[in-house]
Amino acid sequence: MEQKWRCIVVLCSLLAVKMVAGASMEVFNFKNLTVLPGQHPSPELVAQHLQRRVNASITRREMLSYANMDSSTSCLTGNPIDDCWRCDPNWHLNRQRLADCGIGFGQYALGGKGGRYYVVTDSSDHDAVTPTPGTLRWAVIQTEPLWIVFPTNMHIQLSQELIFNSFKTLDGRGANVHITGGGCITLQYITNVIIHNIHIHHCYQSGNTNVRSSPTHYGYRTESDGDGISIFGSRDLWIDHCSLSHCKDGLIDAVMGSTGITISNNFFSHHDEVMLLGHSDAYLPDSGMQVTIAFNHFGEKLVQRMPRCRRGYIHVVNNVYSRWEMYAIGGSGNPTINSQGNRYTAPANRNAKEVTKRVETAQEHWRGWNWRSEGDILVNGAFFVPSGQGLELKYEKAYSVEPKSAALIDQLTMNSGVLGSRSNKLGKWTGEGEGEDGVGDAENDYGEDSDGSPQLNTLTLVSSCLVALLSFMFLSSLCDTIL
Repeated sequence: MEQKWRCIVVLCSLLAVKMVAGASMEVFNFKNLTVLPGQHPSPELVAQHLQRRVNASITRREMLSYANMDSSTSCLTGNPIDDCWRCDPNWHLNRQRLADCGIGFGQYALGGKGGRYYVVTDSSDHDAVTPTPGTLRWAVIQTEPLWIVFPTNMHIQLSQELIFNSFKTLDGRGANVHITGGGCITLQYITNVIIHNIHIHHCYQSGNTNVRSSPTHYGYRTESDGDGISIFGSRDLWIDHCSLSHCKDGLIDAVMGSTGITISNNFFSHHDEVMLLGHSDAYLPDSGMQVTIAFNHFGEKLVQRMPRCRRGYIHVVNNVYSRWEMYAIGGSGNPTINSQGNRYTAPANRNAKEVTKRVETAQEHWRGWNWRSEGDILVNGAFFVPSGQGLELKYEKAYSVEPKSAALIDQLTMNSGVLGSRSNKLGKWTGEGEGEDGVGDAENDYGEDSDGSPQLNTLTLVSSCLVALLSFMFLSSLCDTIL
């Protein structure tokens, strides 16, 4: 009996060494994986795909059992974007359905719908002219439609501004993805981009160097402004469920004839000039700008420009304004502002109670501008100064999103910013991942304990016990044969 136990111990040790060595090689191969057009995946990736299929089947069963215990309407929030895809327990099996959930002026943004999935496997950004396959920069410059996903938590520290090509979706669901550094994101003379569930922060000025914008072109870029997202002469764009803060210039700026834009479900904080819409009062093409700003939370330590508008039509609907220091919505150059169902909470400063600000414009000039407040809740002395006459018919035909009662505002915006619910771990593109490159998991809640260790659920424990029992029986039988 003693010899049998010794035999089992020896075999277990050999098996453990084999598993550790195999795991090390798997990590090495995965980290250096490059995604090239027409290249067949490596054997290691095929094995990972099989594992994902198994995990997806288990996940599907768990979510279906949960749905059977509760009402099918329990997930509904009234937020039309979230209800479109989050109520489907199997949303992660068809990520591209998200492209059908857009609303407002940017609802026709296709992103990478119909294109292949591109998995970002390399978080580095060492070369803005010759990016490495597997990096985010390599993905966004391609000419083909791509649905870009992340297998694990990542901090992508940009060396220069990240210039997108058309028909791209940046889908950060299921991972904790942070984009920081030089630039950051530039959408210039392109169409059909969706940016979803990404942290964008601490962006600073960069440039005076060459940067690639497509597989066949790179050019010299002067110094950038340091915006989180810079939109220049582009259309059909949707920015949803992102968290933006701490940038050098604007968090989101859209100028030079950009239009067809929806900015929804985002969380803005810790910034001065939050959002600029319009290049200048004299730039006539911006008169055609149409932007929907819906279900966002304008949070702590914001100063002004939420947004600041020049020309164009801006629909501000069902947002929460928790704080501003100067004003919330400003404008010049005769923009149309349609504010509906928002909650504006004024700061304590009695000189900053007004929601609106006509920038450097005398009253005799702005009194005819079409600025309207309908169904807004004004808190702590906040007040909205409307202007224009005979607006009813004009606004009635110009809704970009059907406004809901401001009394439901907390429910509509409760998930603003990057999604961090524990159930969201089911959307991971691959297996469990931990924060890397200096990004902690304080804002990430994808099924990990506060110390970063994966949580154990009942299914995991049962599976582990079963595997251990079968392994012991096999080794015992093998030792009987040997002895």
